[in-house]
Amino acid sequence: MKKSLTLSALCAALTFAFAPATATSAPPAGKVSGAVADQARQQLDQIADQYYQALARFEPVGATENGDNRFDDQIGMSISPTMRARQFALYRSFQKRLHAIDRMTLDLGAQTNYDVLDFELNSALSFEHIPDHLLPINQMSSMPVTLANYAGGEAGQRLTTVKEYKAYLNRLNQLPAWIDQAIVNMREGMRTGVVMQKAPLVSALPQFQKLVSKTAEENIFYTPIKKLPPAFSAKDKAALTKAYRSAIDIKLNPALARLAAFLEQDYLPKARTSTGWSALPNGAAWYQLNVAAQTTTDMKPEQIHAIGLKEVARIQGEYAIVGPKMGYTGPAAGLPAWVAAQDKYRPFKTEQEVIDVYKKLDAVLRTKLPALFTLTPKAPLDLRLEPELSRATASDHYTAPAADGSRPGVFWSVVNDPTQYGSTGMVTLFLHEGQPGHHFHIALLQELNLPDFRKFGGNNAYTEGWALYAETLGKEMGLFDKPEDYFGHLNDEMLRAARLVVDTGMHAKGWTREQAIQYYRDTLGYPEALARSEIERYMVWPGQALGYKIGALKIAELRKRAETALGSKFSLPKFHEVVLENGTLPLALLEKKVDRWIVKAQVQ
Repeated sequence: MKKSLTLSALCAALTFAFAPATATSAPPAGKVSGAVADQARQQLDQIADQYYQALARFEPVGATENGDNRFDDQIGMSISPTMRARQFALYRSFQKRLHAIDRMTLDLGAQTNYDVLDFELNSALSFEHIPDHLLPINQMSSMPVTLANYAGGEAGQRLTTVKEYKAYLNRLNQLPAWIDQAIVNMREGMRTGVVMQKAPLVSALPQFQKLVSKTAEENIFYTPIKKLPPAFSAKDKAALTKAYRSAIDIKLNPALARLAAFLEQDYLPKARTSTGWSALPNGAAWYQLNVAAQTTTDMKPEQIHAIGLKEVARIQGEYAIVGPKMGYTGPAAGLPAWVAAQDKYRPFKTEQEVIDVYKKLDAVLRTKLPALFTLTPKAPLDLRLEPELSRATASDHYTAPAADGSRPGVFWSVVNDPTQYGSTGMVTLFLHEGQPGHHFHIALLQELNLPDFRKFGGNNAYTEGWALYAETLGKEMGLFDKPEDYFGHLNDEMLRAARLVVDTGMHAKGWTREQAIQYYRDTLGYPEALARSEIERYMVWPGQALGYKIGALKIAELRKRAETALGSKFSLPKFHEVVLENGTLPLALLEKKVDRWIVKAQVQ
């Protein structure tokens, strides 16, 4: 979602998008003419397209992350109060125009687009008076670190042509203004009490300090010049080298130094020692909005906390069965800690050995998945190691393929120390982050005939819920026959269940960081450093970890419902097709879709 737009051009684009659409009056019930239906569909398509274009320009780096590389030369200024106000005004305009369309004049596919867009606009507008722009950075995400991870050309942004080199350079030239705005925002947060927690900030500081260099050549943002393609002409190489060096020396390095100094000298002393979001002004309501956005439900934190505790108890019951098969005879709750202490489950000496196991698993899956899926993505899946800059705080993850097919989907493996890389969770991790998890959903999403706002957007409950559900398919494919691999699956399930407990515990029930860390150590057997890293993630991303389990439980519930209702008529590949074929949906819309399929299948 990126294009070379100056601020004034962006404002002009937003103003143009305000142009009112002609409302269509509702026709008599049952007598919708083809012309009326076509006009309503055209109006909906126009609103959807303008919404996406405005969103892409507002968050162009998000577009890059989602596989839309059209705006790769922009970073946007979504943290600017002025730009935020314009964007929310735009959302209200889109919503008004959307509601002027008679939904019942649309066909089923268009009604789904209408409902998803209505959900997204409602969700976005619920945050209009939430000051999240005052928290522009954390150890998990920030514009400087994201762009630094693009420097090698192996992540979301391509660096293979002169045009692409210039696009990335344009982003680097815009970064100092973003940094200065971020500092202004954080100073306002210091004044109003909206500040980051101290412990995660301490974890984040080294990231920003490493971005500062003595010379341009030592800077990570100079990496593209060190990797100039041989096919570039001598003239282009010289011009790019000069431009990158100038941008880093004159603008970027000084701005990065300002940010690092501000964070350490000014912001850190004002960071809060409290843990949860409820400690912030209007924090309880803010957290509830995050819960709603991340789960696409109206569930309360107390409900989710109770579900988490119930799931933890269920999984510990499974531990009691698998533990003895692994040679463990202690209490079920102690199995994760025992496994973590066994050297045999850390068999690796090099990063390559880790990747080789994933490649072997990928080959096995390619022979097994056709029995479970008839709808699969065309885009290939690649396996790569996480860049060094972000390894210390990153988790294994997936990035989408480019929409034009020029870049595959990628499973990124985070290997900080191969000798400490556990083998028991590798199968279920790859099922989640690779295939049939994120790759089958996100890559396929780009190949469906959907509006761009759905092709490049989505919600956490469906996206992570599908990937977590996909992990369970390992059992049906015989991938958990070894007890240690099944334990790995259970332990990942336990992680998602425990997240429900600690996230709601910290942000709604007054848990401290230390209490949450201890719960993770007791429940998951994590060493202190890993438990701390995970808990600090949830501290700065309130509610984000809830979508996984809530979404997976809903998909599993819908599968069970279909199996019960259809009996011998139930087809697992068809169920998966129904879930995936129309892209990402809020959970309530997914449930309605599956229910319609069940009714239709019953009479066939």
